[in-house]
Amino acid sequence: MESGISAGYLRTADGAESLGTGEGAPRGGINWNGVLYRVSGTKLCRVEADGTHTVLGDVGVGNRCYLTYSFDRLAIQSGTRLYYWDGALLTQVVDPDLGDCLSVAWVDGYFISTDGEYLVVTELTDPTLVNPLKYGSSEIDPDPIVAVLKIRNEIVAVNRYTIEFFGNVGGDLFPFQRVEGAQIQKGAIGNQCACILGDYVAFLGSGRNETPGVYLGTNAQAAKISTLEVDSLLASYGEADLESVVLETHVHQSHPQLWIRLPDRTLAYDLDASQTMSTQVWFQLTSSAIDFSVYRLLDPVWAYDQWNVCDALTGDFGVITEDSAHHFGTVVRWEFGTVIAYNEGRGAIWNQVELVVLSGRVAFGTDPMISTSYTLDGEVWSEPRPIHAGLTGDRMRRLSWFQQGIMRNWRAQRFSGDSRARLSVARLEVTMEPLAW
Repeated sequence: MESGISAGYLRTADGAESLGTGEGAPRGGINWNGVLYRVSGTKLCRVEADGTHTVLGDVGVGNRCYLTYSFDRLAIQSGTRLYYWDGALLTQVVDPDLGDCLSVAWVDGYFISTDGEYLVVTELTDPTLVNPLKYGSSEIDPDPIVAVLKIRNEIVAVNRYTIEFFGNVGGDLFPFQRVEGAQIQKGAIGNQCACILGDYVAFLGSGRNETPGVYLGTNAQAAKISTLEVDSLLASYGEADLESVVLETHVHQSHPQLWIRLPDRTLAYDLDASQTMSTQVWFQLTSSAIDFSVYRLLDPVWAYDQWNVCDALTGDFGVITEDSAHHFGTVVRWEFGTVIAYNEGRGAIWNQVELVVLSGRVAFGTDPMISTSYTLDGEVWSEPRPIHAGLTGDRMRRLSWFQQGIMRNWRAQRFSGDSRARLSVARLEVTMEPLAW
């Protein structure tokens, strides 16, 4: 965003506060008819705006769930089972022809699931029944189906190494037909490693004999959006770890974001910022005060005019708030670094470093510190130099560091703080003088 100071700015991520206790580990949520539904532990719950909830029934054990809905039913895939909630009664689909339900979507009156081998559709007149003569398949490659999604009223069969699109053509047997020429020659690693981001199928995966990356798929093309740094981070995990990764979207204030939940952190990709800046904009989300840890804000669902989330550690129901950057009352860190400053091989003394910020937005009653350090070789960093970020309402405060050492050839700077100091950073100014040799 052009501010007159610079062409953009950095701000701390929003925080979250707890509203109520859940029934166990959070496993997914959805807004259906203006009401928030969540799977918490083994329970399907109706969650109110104040965080109170009502248990509607038991959907059994399992990992993450897929939730979707038709006009009159909410479908819940849990473990390898499929359940429907009709607003009054929770029922399980017990037709043996359903097989293992690994994923579910709804298109044109059909609930469509997969058992890893076939695309399974329910009957139009009774979605609790399945006709095995109406099974479909994804056959351009003998790879297993890991999930089914819906985009532009088409079914997306996400396979391990390929992705196929199907449109509704009717008929007495499988009512969907492959859209020829729309196939993507890459696929997703795991059951939750694909989602819809805008008009794209976003997925973590690869083609055959390729290392994992992050892609946006559309019109038979898969555009790679993961950078070398992201690919290197993904390569540090084994494929078994990546199979359990969850992709989800968060669209807020004109910023569609893709969240990739890794075991110890969450990678975030900003679609609009990437398109505006003509470069891939990534950042990391964590709930740690030191190093990295699980990002606790899970399953963002827009309902009741607010972003509702769950606490990934406790299972509590909560809400995203712009009033604080703390995560459920816990202080978390922020950090950013600069590109390399290069002076054509000439040295310089750094007399002053100033962050041009919107100051005065700190946790009430605190006087937090922020710090900076620098590196001359990309490996070793100087000792952090802390300064006070100011008090609440101190909006005229200038954040400056003096006597900041030298640069012999090039140098990079890093800044860090925590959620008590909620700064918006617009510019970095450096005052230096030539270094005589």
